[in-house]
Amino acid sequence: MAGRFPTAWLDELYERADIVQVVSAYVPLKKNGSRYWGLCPFHHEKTPSFSVNAEQNLYYCFGCKAGGNVVQFVQEMERLSFREAVEHLARQLHMDIPETQEDPDYARRKSQRERLLNANREAAKWYHAQLWKPENARLLDYLHGRGLDDGTIRKFGLGAAPDQWDALTRALEEQGYTQEELGLAGLTVIKEKSRFDMFRNRAIFPIIDAQGEVLGFGGRAMGDVQPKYLNTSDTPVFNKRKGVYAANLLKKQRGLKRIILVEGYMDVVALVQHGVNGVVATLGTALTNEQARLLKRYCPEIWVSYDGDSAGQHAIVRALDIFEQEDISARVLFFPDNLDPDEFIRQRGLAAFQELKPLRAAEYLLRRAQEDLDLSDDEGRMEYAKRSAKILQKVREPVEMDRYLQMLTVQTGYSREVLQMQMGVQAPIAEARRASTGIRHPYRGNQLPKTYSEAEKELIALLISGFAPEGSIQAEDFDTPYIRTIAEKLIGGSTPAALLGMCESDEERSEISRLLVANTEINDENAAKMVSDCLNRIRLNRMQRQIGELQSTINELQGEQKTEAVKELLTLTTEMKRIKDAMQ
Repeated sequence: MAGRFPTAWLDELYERADIVQVVSAYVPLKKNGSRYWGLCPFHHEKTPSFSVNAEQNLYYCFGCKAGGNVVQFVQEMERLSFREAVEHLARQLHMDIPETQEDPDYARRKSQRERLLNANREAAKWYHAQLWKPENARLLDYLHGRGLDDGTIRKFGLGAAPDQWDALTRALEEQGYTQEELGLAGLTVIKEKSRFDMFRNRAIFPIIDAQGEVLGFGGRAMGDVQPKYLNTSDTPVFNKRKGVYAANLLKKQRGLKRIILVEGYMDVVALVQHGVNGVVATLGTALTNEQARLLKRYCPEIWVSYDGDSAGQHAIVRALDIFEQEDISARVLFFPDNLDPDEFIRQRGLAAFQELKPLRAAEYLLRRAQEDLDLSDDEGRMEYAKRSAKILQKVREPVEMDRYLQMLTVQTGYSREVLQMQMGVQAPIAEARRASTGIRHPYRGNQLPKTYSEAEKELIALLISGFAPEGSIQAEDFDTPYIRTIAEKLIGGSTPAALLGMCESDEERSEISRLLVANTEINDENAAKMVSDCLNRIRLNRMQRQIGELQSTINELQGEQKTEAVKELLTLTTEMKRIKDAMQ
């Protein structure tokens, strides 16, 4: 990940960003010793176990093991990608993004973006104010008629576009925005000899991102006007492929176990009003990979709940394929009696909603696979077995696989062995994709260690402290390959914060964070002796392993080989005694 930005620039960012100040904006911290402590924002706790090390620019929770640098903290709290978090911090620090430093057009585009976002914000305020005016009562009545109360209307910032030709355009021009800016923002349609508001006589749904910026709008027409829903076209600040409706609410809902993906704005608003959290909708398009990756930041599992018609079912299959591509667990949530989510929650309430059970992706696809087949004849059962085998190639959990195989043996009449042979015709898609993408990270070739010695851990702490005599610690001193790689980076000049910036997985980041926040008290006076003691302990461990290997094989040796082994055993034993005596 760090390769996206110049290393020197990232190092400067890590150095300038005060992690205590950044974290304090989210978590109250108190200094205790050399660290700051507070309640962990990533899990519920009553006793502070979340620590911040200002000198190393790191955070670590001794409870849930979450850890990282200042950029990764912003990633987690704001639900941003690495790049977005870096840019977020860079803006706060007034640092130019590297690729923009030589771009003469950057200042203009940055200013334009700010103007368009401000125009959208003012438009949202104006639409919301219009909703409460007597002349727009029909639009407010429509929202009330859909079961929305005033609190929900305000929570989502819903508004009204009057049945007038250019009311919004005139209002924003009076605030100093130009026709060109309003056209770029998608608020005004500009023809050769005319201009008019994009949204007229519609209920307005502001589209707000996770950072609270109004990017665009959706408008629901009154009466029989088509299209019924109209959305802002792509603009310099809005791309419908990359966002979801109600992303701003996801950011506030921590600890979500699932996100519900629905089709319409009203579905989202109605479910949220009735107490369902984690509900979003796509923005007038089929689900995209970009949207799937966005949702993955907030929750490990998605429940897809689209309409029950043919178009909705095809959209579900496509969505499941995209979630599988992005390695996201997905299920399908059906609402009974062909009701959409909005109708169901209003008619039957939250308790009925909570009783609904979603289908696993494979279970849903297996049901779809038999819809046009007659399982009462051999041809139908054979085709169903083939389709099912292809679907099951994507199932990873053995228990889940066993359940489906048991079901299919009954439905098709084919044995488990035959079905497994059919599945083996080609490699599982998910495995094939992982093999082809070849995801690699800075520590490739070295698996996370299950154990490593305390001596190695203390040596890492000594490297970080800066008190170890120069050249006294070498990468070769470490026995664990993974820890040796970390040592190489530190010896080569990488900071702890930069080191964590190279991590690709939460597991790796947590493990390295645990190493880098060692509680060892190190100072200039004791550092040299600590280095010597650690190196001696590592040598003793190596010798002990060598002695064990010799002792296990010495009885099998003959003649000169046995004599040499005995001599080596004696040498090792003598050297071990010398080192132990020196350490006392």
